[in-house]
Amino acid sequence: MVVNYSKWDALELSDDSDIEVHPNVDKRSFIRAKQNQIHQARFERRHQIETLKYERVINEGLLRRIDTLLSALRSHESNAANADELVFQSLIESAGDPTDDEPPKPPEGVHTQEKEQPTYSKMMGALVDQVKKEVDESKSEDRYKQYIKGIQGHQKKVRDLQKELEAKLNELEKEEARKITSDSIHTGFDSSSVNKTNTPSSSTKKSETVEVLNPASLKRAALSANDGGISSGAEADIEEAGDEASTKDEDHIEPTRLGKEFSKIKIGDYRACLQYISENPAVVAERETDGLLIEAFNSQIAGKADYARQCVHQALLLQYCRSLGRDGVGLFFKRITTKGHNAQKVFGDDVNDTYARIKTRAAEIAKEREAEAAEGGAGVEQIQLHAVEPGTSINIVIPKPDSQDEVEKKARATFESFPPGLQRALESGSLDEVNKVLGKMSVDEAEEVVGQLGEGGMLSLEEQIIDATTEEGQAALKELEAYEKEKGKGKSVVGSTDDPA
Repeated sequence: MVVNYSKWDALELSDDSDIEVHPNVDKRSFIRAKQNQIHQARFERRHQIETLKYERVINEGLLRRIDTLLSALRSHESNAANADELVFQSLIESAGDPTDDEPPKPPEGVHTQEKEQPTYSKMMGALVDQVKKEVDESKSEDRYKQYIKGIQGHQKKVRDLQKELEAKLNELEKEEARKITSDSIHTGFDSSSVNKTNTPSSSTKKSETVEVLNPASLKRAALSANDGGISSGAEADIEEAGDEASTKDEDHIEPTRLGKEFSKIKIGDYRACLQYISENPAVVAERETDGLLIEAFNSQIAGKADYARQCVHQALLLQYCRSLGRDGVGLFFKRITTKGHNAQKVFGDDVNDTYARIKTRAAEIAKEREAEAAEGGAGVEQIQLHAVEPGTSINIVIPKPDSQDEVEKKARATFESFPPGLQRALESGSLDEVNKVLGKMSVDEAEEVVGQLGEGGMLSLEEQIIDATTEEGQAALKELEAYEKEKGKGKSVVGSTDDPA
C-alpha cells in the first residue's frame, strides 16, 4: 500500500531541531527568531483578513444607502425645478431607520487609529457635498442629471473597491488554509452510545362521554367551580392597582427637565435650539418628543394655545433631528434657516397639521366634559360612613393578631376575610380611605361589610374633644350648641375659653 505523505508538506514548523546554522550563530537564538517571524507573519495575515472583512461590511451598508438615494433621485427626476432642494429632500427620504445609522463596531485591533467611526448619514452627507462641488465646477445647465451622474460614479468606485477587497480576501484565506498549524487541530470523530431501557407505551384507555345539547355550559360550570367568582370588593382592589399602574405609565411619557427647558425656547430661535441640542444631546430621545406632544395636548385643553403650538414645534424639531442622525442635525438647521428653502415649508406644514389634530381632539374632549357637567350627577347609590351627631367621630379599631381573647380572635378572622384593599384602608385608620373602598362595592356587599365591622367592634363612636380656643373649635362648639337646643340634650365640652374677668 502506497502512503501519500504530501499533506505533511503543509506543516508550518518553527522549532525544527534538524536545522543547520552557521557556527558563529547560536542555534537556539536562531530557532527563537524563526518562531517569532512565523508567528508575526501569521498574526499580520489574520489581522488583515479581519480588516478586509470589516471594510466589506461597511462598504456593503454604504452601497445600500447609495442605491436608495439614487432611487429617490430618479423618482423626482420629472420635477427637477430646484436640483439642490430635491437632492436634500431625497437625502432625507433615504436616511432610513435611525437605529441602523451606526456602523458595526470593528473587531479588536482593527482600525485602532480611528477614534470614532463616522455614521452612515455622515458618510452620505460627505458624498453629496463632494458631488455638489463637482457639479458646481462643471457649470452644467442640467444640475440634476449631473447630481445623478456624480453619485453613480461614486457607486461604481465603491463596487470596484468591493471586488478588489474580495479578491485580496480570497487570496489571504487561501494562504491561511494552506498552512497546518496548532489552531487547525480539531476533533475528527467523537461518538458515544447509551443503552436505554424500552419504556412501555401508554395503554389506550376507554372513557365514556355524555353528549349534551350545550357543551359550553360544562366549561362555564367548571370555571365557576374553580375560581369561586370575583366579588366587587376584589374588583375594587383590581381597579386600585390599575389606577396605580396607569399613573406610572403616564409618568413615563411626561417630558423630563431637559424637554421642558427645550419647550420654552421660542419658535424661530433656531440658533438657541441648535446650541441646546449640542450641549444636551440626550434631549433628542424619543421619550422627549412623546412627552412634549402630551404637554401640548394638556396645554391645549387648559386653554394655553400658544404654548401648545410651541410644544408641537419643538417636539417635531427633535423628531427630525433624531431621524437624520447625529451628523445630520447641523445640516437640518442649515437648511431650515436658509431663506426660501423647501425644508422650511415641509417642516412648517408638518407642525401645522400636527397642531390642528391636537386642537380638534382637545375641543372634542372639552365638549364631552361640558356635556357631562350639564347632565348633572345622576350618581350611583353608595354606602358611606359618617358620624350623624355633631361632636362625635367614628374611630377604627383593628383586632390584634396575637390576642388570646376569643371575641377578638373572631374579629381578627373577620378582618382577614376582607379584601386586601379594605384591609389596607382600615389599617390606615382613615375613614376617607375606607369610604373610597366602600364606594367601589355594590350596596348589598357594602352593607354586609359595615355590619361585620360593627359586629367585630372595629368601628367605635366616640365623643369628639373640642378645643374652643381656636376658630375651628368655636365653630364646632356653636354647631354642637345648636344641635343640643334642637334635640333637648346636653353634652359635655372639654376645652377652655377666655375669662372676661
